[in-house]
Amino acid sequence: MAQFINKKEDVVTEAIDGLLAASGGALARLDGYPHIRVVIRSDWDKSRVALVSGGGSGHEPAHAGFVGAGMLTAAVCGDVFASPSVDAVLAGILAVTGPAGCLLIVKNYTGDRLNFGLAAERARAFGLNVSMVIVDDDIALPDLPQARGVAGTLFVHKIAGAVAETGGDLETVTAAAKRVVASTRSIGMSLDTCTVPGSPKEHRIPAGMAELGLGIHGEAGIEQVEFSDARTAMAAVAAKLLRTLKDGPHVALINNLGGTSVLEMSVLTHELLNSAAGRYISHVVGPAPMMTSLDMRGFSISLCPVEDIDLDRLRHKVASPAWPGISAVKPIVVMELPDGLKPITPLPSDHQPTRDFLIGCCNTMIAAERDLNALDAKSGDGDTGSTLAGAARALIKAMDRLPLSDQTQLYRAIGLELSQTMGGSSGVLLAIFFAATGDGASSGLPMRDAFKAGLTRMKEIGGAGIGDRTMIDALEPALDALEDGVAAAAKAARLGANATAGFARAKVGRAAYLNAKQLEGHIDPGAEAVARLFEHLAGS
Repeated sequence: MAQFINKKEDVVTEAIDGLLAASGGALARLDGYPHIRVVIRSDWDKSRVALVSGGGSGHEPAHAGFVGAGMLTAAVCGDVFASPSVDAVLAGILAVTGPAGCLLIVKNYTGDRLNFGLAAERARAFGLNVSMVIVDDDIALPDLPQARGVAGTLFVHKIAGAVAETGGDLETVTAAAKRVVASTRSIGMSLDTCTVPGSPKEHRIPAGMAELGLGIHGEAGIEQVEFSDARTAMAAVAAKLLRTLKDGPHVALINNLGGTSVLEMSVLTHELLNSAAGRYISHVVGPAPMMTSLDMRGFSISLCPVEDIDLDRLRHKVASPAWPGISAVKPIVVMELPDGLKPITPLPSDHQPTRDFLIGCCNTMIAAERDLNALDAKSGDGDTGSTLAGAARALIKAMDRLPLSDQTQLYRAIGLELSQTMGGSSGVLLAIFFAATGDGASSGLPMRDAFKAGLTRMKEIGGAGIGDRTMIDALEPALDALEDGVAAAAKAARLGANATAGFARAKVGRAAYLNAKQLEGHIDPGAEAVARLFEHLAGS
């Protein structure tokens, strides 16, 4: 898999330098590249307790991204998924520790424990006051004597950081950190493994499965479970967390493991708050990438029980832009539409032949969903079929609200329904088409002429015409031929749709950004949809 790196040997140092260059001078690093990679606060004066954390790289923005007032004083960076050396950790301790002392926040991995632990002993030999906490928040393996430290570590950074920033002594800072460690619980899930720079990707998670309880270094999870959707995935995660929770309010840290889209993370947040664990959650941090695993397409949830003092510490201002902040969970606020957008709903009426006709047209679009998506994937974003099928399903559900016995009002009602339920430019254009058709019918035009009036309005506003590789290439010839019957219209629509496969250039829509080779031989999906609709009407 291609990656935006130069040499794998330089990826960590170049990434750190990129972070430093973009920090506006807020961050600095110790000399000693490439063996000593320590990011520190530029403004640090050793007047308060220092917080030092770190570990292997590949978890960005952790840990260097959380260096700043209110969180970490320094982060020690190892190679990708590899603990930093004892000398590197010691360098970080010596650089930031003053009379107030230093707290090391270490995730529970053997390399980190050993290297940070030995560095702490050597620092103490220099006369420095150093304490250490081990974070073990992962509940994937509840019987494991030494659980892993994962994204719950961020709660320790933030709460202990607030205590240190407000002048707490080392004993107080350490006690706060230990209390968070003792109560925080985390678990992750992923649909795919991560890609380590310079190494072949491991393909151990088959299609249709998700891995539950995996680590942040690409380690296999405790089990692979069937994956169907976000709701069932979050339900499996929530079930694991529920076994460990106590009563009382909790903060949820919703962590993107690196390769999950922002859209998906928002869906997962919705599902978490509506899951069985949701009633325990009073506040959320994220969703955001905080403790990632390179490009892993997954997420993790960390829950920490909180009292008012903890919330104050989590709200305490920090200098790090990587910390997404904390928000209270509140009921969704729904505000009324402005008067100008409130739909004027016509009086519903029934007419069984019209109902059957519309449902048949809708079912044709639903049946064509996959084929139209496949066509659109050649020239667009692969969703034309889903867009049309979604609108068709919505129209079927709205059937009892439509004025089926009033043709003039029906066209307008269909246009209104499409404008509310059908996304993309095609939804707007079809809404314009049906609204203008309704206007034409209300002025006394016969059906064919009313449809042509709708087409004229759609062309005027949309800017497309014959030859521009759109649905118009099938719709206009079909309406022209409609006076000779539906069969003639269907034949004209098919010829028009098929002709789009030979067009070397599109003038509107996403296909306009593609070259001739990408378009050649592929029918425009909108034109294909029109052709299939007329073929359904003709019974062919």
